[in-house]
Amino acid sequence: MAIRFDYSRGGRQLSLSKTGLLLIRPTVLAAMAALAALATLQAGAQYPGQVAKPGKNTPSLRSVAVLEWTGEQSHPKASRMVPVSVFDGQLLQDGGIYLARPAPLSLAGEVEYELKENGKTVGLFDIKNAGQEQGSWVGYGAFKPLPVARAKPGASAAAQAAKDQPWGDDVQSDRPVLHRKPHSGGDTPASGTGSSKTDSGGQAPATDPDRPTLHKKTTSDSKSDTGSSGDTGAADTGSVPDPDRPTLHKKASSEDPSSSSGSPGDPDRPVLKKDKKKVEDVGHVDSVADVTDPDRPKLKRGKSTADSLAVIPSLMGMPPDMQQAVAVSDEKSGPEHLWSFAWANAEDEGKMKSALEDIARDALGLNPPPPPAAPKRTAVHTKARKPVPPPAPPEPAPLLDERFRVFELAYSSGATLVLTAHTDGQGAQEKFVTLVAQPDLYGNLMVLLKSVTDAAHLDMTPRMRLVDAVDAMADNRGELLFELRGSTQRQFALYRVLRGQVDKLFASGAGEIMAEASK
Repeated sequence: MAIRFDYSRGGRQLSLSKTGLLLIRPTVLAAMAALAALATLQAGAQYPGQVAKPGKNTPSLRSVAVLEWTGEQSHPKASRMVPVSVFDGQLLQDGGIYLARPAPLSLAGEVEYELKENGKTVGLFDIKNAGQEQGSWVGYGAFKPLPVARAKPGASAAAQAAKDQPWGDDVQSDRPVLHRKPHSGGDTPASGTGSSKTDSGGQAPATDPDRPTLHKKTTSDSKSDTGSSGDTGAADTGSVPDPDRPTLHKKASSEDPSSSSGSPGDPDRPVLKKDKKKVEDVGHVDSVADVTDPDRPKLKRGKSTADSLAVIPSLMGMPPDMQQAVAVSDEKSGPEHLWSFAWANAEDEGKMKSALEDIARDALGLNPPPPPAAPKRTAVHTKARKPVPPPAPPEPAPLLDERFRVFELAYSSGATLVLTAHTDGQGAQEKFVTLVAQPDLYGNLMVLLKSVTDAAHLDMTPRMRLVDAVDAMADNRGELLFELRGSTQRQFALYRVLRGQVDKLFASGAGEIMAEASK
C-alpha cells in the first residue's frame, strides 16, 4: 500500500509519494512546460556559436596567395607562389598548413590562380608542384595569359549575313547588293567539250570564234582516246599521234622475271634479304644486359627513374628585382571589383599626397627643425630700413622607393591612402615608414596606422611592404595585404579599414614577428 501525503503550498496542491518523486497536477505542469520552452528560445538566441548562412554566390573555399617573380611577368625568369590564407566559409585559415598532406591544399597540383592587379585579372598561374623553402611551403608552376574569345567554327557566311540583315528577305532594303557580272562573249565553251551553259533567259549565247579554248593535254601512250582532247587541237581535227615520239615507261625490277620488260632476272645476281634468327645452341650463354631478373640492379646513364618535378625550383631568397602580385583561387568566378578611387577633383590627389609625404618625413626625421625665434627688440626711433625677405625654404628631403596608392575598399566608402618609403643609410640610419590615412569631412588627413622601423630592429618591428588590396573573404570588401619582412623571416598580414580604424584580420606563418604598429 502506497503512502501519500497531501499538502498545500503557495496555492498549489502537491503530493509526495513514498519514493520521493514530486507529483504535480496537469494544470501546473502545462504552465511549467511553457516557461521551459520560453527559456529554451532565449538561450538559443544568445548562443554565441551561431553563424549566419553564407550567400549563394559565396564560394566554400577561397585561397589568397602572393606570386613572386623576376623578369617579365608574361615570361618570368624565375617564379614561386607563396600561400597566405584560405577562407573556409567562416574563418581565415593559414594557407601554408591548411589540409597539408604533406603539401597544403592551396598548392595542390593543377590548382589555378587568377593574378590580380588593383582588382583586375591580368593572367593565370597553374601550380605544377610544391616544395619547402626555409621551412615554408611554396608552389611552382607556369604563367598563362587570359583566354581570348574566338569566333565559333560553325558560324557560316549565311549566319553573318543574317546578323548583318536582321529584317529578312521579304523586306526591301536600300543596302547595295554585289552581283557577278556576266561575260560579254558568253560562257559557252567550244565544241567538243561536251558541256554548255545558258544565260539567264534560258538560251545559249553566241560563241566567239576568236576566243581561245583550253584543252586537256593528251598523253602519248593513250591511243584509244584520241577524240576527246589533244595537245594542239589534233583531237578535233582527227590527226593521229606521232609514231616517232618517245614514250616514258616504268622501269621494271630485275628481281621480277614477269615484269613489263619481259627480260628474266639474272640468277647469279646477289639478293639482299633479312637474315632469319638462328636457332640457339644448347650451350649458348646470354649476355648480362639481357638477363630478365626483375630484382637485379641496373646502371643507366641519364635522369633518375624517381618521380621528377614538373617545374624545377628556380627562385630562391629575396633578390632585389623581385616583384609581387596578389593571386586568388576559388570555385566560382565572380565579377571583377576594381579598387581604384576616382577623385572628384584631380588636384585633390596631389594635395593629399604632399600632405602624406610631409607626415612621412616627420616620422623619418628628415624635416629640419624650425629656426629659433628672433629676440624681441625695444622700439627705438631709427631710420626705417627695407624689410629683408625671408630665406627660401630648403628642398624637401627625398623619399626612396616611394609607393603611393589610393583605394576604394568598399562601394562608396571613400578614399584610403597608403604610402611606403625609406631613407638611405646603413643599419639604424636606414629607416622605413608605412602610413595608412583617410581624409575627414573637412579635407584633412587622419593617419589611421603608422609604422616606423630601421634596418637594425627588423626582427622586433618588421618592415611593412604593401602588396595590393584583395577580397579575402568573398564579401565584396577589400583588405590591405602587407608583407611583414624582418631580417631573418617574414609573413603576410591582412588589414581591414573600417569606421576610421585599421584592424589586423589575419597573419600567416607559425611565429608572430609583428609588433603593434603605433597609431
